[in-house]
Amino acid sequence: MNRNKKHNSNYLLRHTESLFEVAMLTLLYYLMWKFCYRDDSLIPFHGRGKLVLMLVYALLVLVVFTLSECFKFGYFRFSDILLSTWISLVLVNVISYLQICLMAAKVVSFVPILILWVAEYLVTAALCYLYTVFYYKMNPPHDMILISGGVNGLTIKKKMERRDDKYLISESIQLEDIWNEGGGEQVVLDDVLKTVFERISTHESVVLNDIPADERNAILKYCYEQGIRTYVVPKISDIIMGGSFDISLFDTPIQLVNGNGLSASQRMVKRAMDIVLGSVAFIIASPIMLLVAIAIKIEDRGPVFFMQERVTRDGRLFKMIKFRSMIENANKMGEVKGTTKDDKRVTKVGTIIRRYRIDELPQLINIIKGDMSLVGPRPECKEFHEKYCKDIPEFVFRNKVKAGLTGYAQIFGRYNTSAYDKVRLDLIYIEKYSFLLDIKLMLMTLRILLKKESTEGFDDDDKDSESKKDTVQ
Repeated sequence: MNRNKKHNSNYLLRHTESLFEVAMLTLLYYLMWKFCYRDDSLIPFHGRGKLVLMLVYALLVLVVFTLSECFKFGYFRFSDILLSTWISLVLVNVISYLQICLMAAKVVSFVPILILWVAEYLVTAALCYLYTVFYYKMNPPHDMILISGGVNGLTIKKKMERRDDKYLISESIQLEDIWNEGGGEQVVLDDVLKTVFERISTHESVVLNDIPADERNAILKYCYEQGIRTYVVPKISDIIMGGSFDISLFDTPIQLVNGNGLSASQRMVKRAMDIVLGSVAFIIASPIMLLVAIAIKIEDRGPVFFMQERVTRDGRLFKMIKFRSMIENANKMGEVKGTTKDDKRVTKVGTIIRRYRIDELPQLINIIKGDMSLVGPRPECKEFHEKYCKDIPEFVFRNKVKAGLTGYAQIFGRYNTSAYDKVRLDLIYIEKYSFLLDIKLMLMTLRILLKKESTEGFDDDDKDSESKKDTVQ
């Protein structure tokens, strides 16, 4: 029970810290408005009027920072929080500047807003640093035990070790080893579970990955009863159930899984957002796209665009457009394979535009046309899609929504994330879809674009054959 109380206190503390940060930013905004913009000839707000103005700013900060996950101190790395905060402050203050111009009925100086942004960033950086240090001091890494069905289940250990500031897997056991030690078929499930429970009792937390349903259910119930924190790597069926609806018409609970992807109304809202935001993004990005096109043409006189058939909703094929980042006819230089680090096929211009995902900008045309969406599973080429579906039958589930420019797998995964993990990530998006989730993922994408690891190629000695099947351009 102590573990649960500590976990709940962390949530309360994080919310308190978040509200204090919002209050500090609102105070800075008020000072900027009072000394720079509040004037009888500009914005003559007095009395309660200024309180409404401050409340609007505080709500804007709260919403944007929440969607960008700027308040998850200790959950994300300090550098990630800072990057999200920088992006969020830009968005908040641009909106606030436009609001001030509307109230003043004229274009006002942007200098005070720029000074405000610098001051706010320094304050939030200091607060985030203090919050992060305090969080780690109060929450040292958990002593964890990993329980897996076999060798394949151990892959999660390597991934969690990347965040050794939060997780410490001090012991790993494989259920198949316990079965074999007990004599294989001669050992009974109760004996296996008894051994597992004894090992669990010496640790603070448990990680379950790739184990049979009977063993997993028994371990989950034991940990739940004992109040032990349990991290479960979900199976695809778990993710599907996560999007189910509760039916409370009887004294027996029922959950409905419709399996239809998005509803008609959700598709309409999503399409409207794609047209509006896609068009705005295309207009804003046009100067950059023009410069990139000229640079590609100057470097090797080859074609500016790379077009390839990709698969979208319901298995429909479309021509996806990207800026060409590799030498001409790169696919003809041997076996088609994923990009490796320092890949000689990538051009000089290609190295830069791939680093910041600028090569993806022409896909805004696909989005406006309706071939793709701003957010959704990344489209695979026809050959790889057929291969994935053969190896992983559930891969076809991704086709319940339109392919997207960004999505769960692009934000939370890595460039070399395996196909099976991509399926799980994309299904989480499909089952949890909402308008606000799309906005949140688009804001988080801005942070991912500036992170190097999200665009790294595969190591030449990477043994994950599935992750090497990504497209080459």
